[in-house]
Amino acid sequence: MKILNVLFIIIFVAFAALQYNDPDPYIWIPIYLYAAFLCFLSNKNKYYPALYTVGLTVYLSYAAYLFFDKTGVLNWVKEHDAENLVQTMKATKPWIEETREFGGLFIVIIVLIVNMISSKKNKG
Repeated sequence: MKILNVLFIIIFVAFAALQYNDPDPYIWIPIYLYAAFLCFLSNKNKYYPALYTVGLTVYLSYAAYLFFDKTGVLNWVKEHDAENLVQTMKATKPWIEETREFGGLFIVIIVLIVNMISSKKNKG
């Protein structure tokens, strides 16, 4: 688990750094840095359930919003036939931007859940 946490610390810090030119970096830089911080703590065998609860609550709520928003993931699937998300790095269509953001949140959520389960098992 330690190697995966180091890998995700690097990935999440890199993701945060790449947000500087995003339309909403004030949202995404903290999202990725908070996930990197939780991976760092997990790597140091420190587990604080309240920090995971706060993070997962925010991430899951925002993911639900991006999924059901009028230009979100459902709109991308239903109205735009799951159009290619990686044809260009510049997301000129809102459904592409929101679907990519949902994907980023999905990665963060999965990593934090795995860390949370792993940390609970190690404490028990």
